[in-house]
Amino acid sequence: MTDEAQLRWMALGDTTRQSAVILLHGGPGLPDYLGDVAPMIGDLVPVYRYVQRGTGQSPWRGRHSFARHVDDLAELLDAWDVPKAVLIGHSYGTDLASRFCLTHPDRAAAMLLMCGPFVGDWRTADRAERGRRMSAAQREQLRALEELPHRTEEQEVELLTLAWFTDHADPERGWHWAAQGARRRRPVNWSMNSELGKEGRADPLDEHLAELRACLPARAELLGGADDPRPVSALEALALRLDLPLTRIEDAGHEPWLEQPNTVRAHLRRFVQGSLGA
Repeated sequence: MTDEAQLRWMALGDTTRQSAVILLHGGPGLPDYLGDVAPMIGDLVPVYRYVQRGTGQSPWRGRHSFARHVDDLAELLDAWDVPKAVLIGHSYGTDLASRFCLTHPDRAAAMLLMCGPFVGDWRTADRAERGRRMSAAQREQLRALEELPHRTEEQEVELLTLAWFTDHADPERGWHWAAQGARRRRPVNWSMNSELGKEGRADPLDEHLAELRACLPARAELLGGADDPRPVSALEALALRLDLPLTRIEDAGHEPWLEQPNTVRAHLRRFVQGSLGA
């Protein structure tokens, strides 16, 4: 990158084509985890993924900002020789896609915002629903782990498993996926998460929605899991403010491709094919 940071990226499909889909993973502070999503559309269009700076195989130390992460995406598009891209963001990746669109509206050919962005006071309902999905012992153990000044490897895995299993509609399978993710999506860059969280509170996306609505590409949609602990009502309110269609995936949580892969695959393929034909 222009500041000499090195970012790890992966591509699937025929990269000689200039049309492309970019998958933007969430976090912030996690390495890329969208490897199961890319093959759902990789035969239709080249699909690029990258590991955000400071995570996984993109080691970097320094201050994190939305502006720097937006610049990273713009620089990568240049490196890939992709003038305009179909952006598919998940969770925090939807915030990144939105802020990229605000800065570079001419470079977003289409945009699918999956399980985000969440605006307004959604955290109260999210905390309440997560608490409802956990036992009293699990809630107490999570609090105890969060308060530790330092955690062992096993304590970190346990904390992440407890924090993530409620993301899913099915608690038993959710525990399996969360435990798997707690070992694979590591290490978590907690300082990155904190810095971008603080910037998001100081400059919330909520205050830019009118501007975002004006610069959205002609094809833009929202998609969410109906059983995400983050309230789907928040996405419904956002859909109204941005005048975008919202698709609810029933019996699925925050990572709907895990619980309803066929439904998500069909939706992504329709969206991408429609975007390429636009």
